[in-house]
Amino acid sequence: MSLLLSRLSKRLGEPALLRRSCFHLLSNGFSSSTFPACSIARAEPCGDDLGKLVIRVDKKFCDTYLEKKVPLDLMNEMVTVGASHGWVATLKEDGIVRLQDDLNPVASDTNPKRIALPPLVTLPHCQTKVVTNVAMSTSSPEDEDCVVAVKFLGPQLSLCRPAQCKWTNIMIKNPCFFSSRVMFSEKDGMFRMPGSGGHLIGSWDRFGKQHKFQRLKFKNLPELTKAKRELLCSCSVSEHLVESRITGETFLVKWFRKATPKCLSKMKTRGLMVFKIDEEGKAVYTQDIGYLNIFISKSEAFCDPAIEKPSNFAELLDFDEMTTVCLDDYFIASGNFTSRAPYFIPPQNQM
Repeated sequence: MSLLLSRLSKRLGEPALLRRSCFHLLSNGFSSSTFPACSIARAEPCGDDLGKLVIRVDKKFCDTYLEKKVPLDLMNEMVTVGASHGWVATLKEDGIVRLQDDLNPVASDTNPKRIALPPLVTLPHCQTKVVTNVAMSTSSPEDEDCVVAVKFLGPQLSLCRPAQCKWTNIMIKNPCFFSSRVMFSEKDGMFRMPGSGGHLIGSWDRFGKQHKFQRLKFKNLPELTKAKRELLCSCSVSEHLVESRITGETFLVKWFRKATPKCLSKMKTRGLMVFKIDEEGKAVYTQDIGYLNIFISKSEAFCDPAIEKPSNFAELLDFDEMTTVCLDDYFIASGNFTSRAPYFIPPQNQM
């Protein structure tokens, strides 16, 4: 961890600045008009089933305490099923997906927004209890044109425009998409998913009427030692599509994780590969994503342009792991972290 902080401080140009900002206590937000990307750490109980929100900002493995109060049940991993653009989706026993902005650090805690979607419809031979993730086509479900996508474990993908209160349900026959995670491509105007292994990408329009499949051709694969190949082959691999809405670039990220020897139920990052995808379906391995950082968690993945801060990093977050990967040399640094709501919240405009 000290090595990671040393590397970050060199990029920031002032080691003391990093140390001071790491312990910054927040009450009403940052001085900038834009609240930076952050992760949800926990909520400190403060009575009436509420807790004060605790977050972590950027690459600092330190807690930032807010005065914002949030419902404690949002810290229950069995209640929240995903997040997108700072909105968290919940799915309780009533089978209703609800979108709420409680965990958005700049949203009001005295007047939180809650949007209930219509009852789910389960397709034959599918299930709607276990959700892979949630994605949205715009930054708010209150937008008239916003479409919410819910990917369930198995064949079903469901789309809903909150303004119309109606689900469009899609059955995906190819089993390579059964555990895939969905994202929305602003560039293509479609919801997209990488198949298992990353060789196939499926795309569906916002109305669920058009779809296409693109087969990727991997180029410039890294040369790995025998030990590294054997390690990665022993890992569990997940594929994630990430789009930079600033540059229009699309990246495929392969995240390699393996159970720790002391606790088989706890996973740890062992490797990461990033591929830049072009219009022709070439997936070119890269260690340079420019002045960007990639954020992958249980929320919809996103890229954040790095302005006046270190860039070319991947931030990875799960229930029991918070890891930073320096893409220059794929140096991996993991911090002690446990969160029942492991979501990255993208930068938010402060009110």
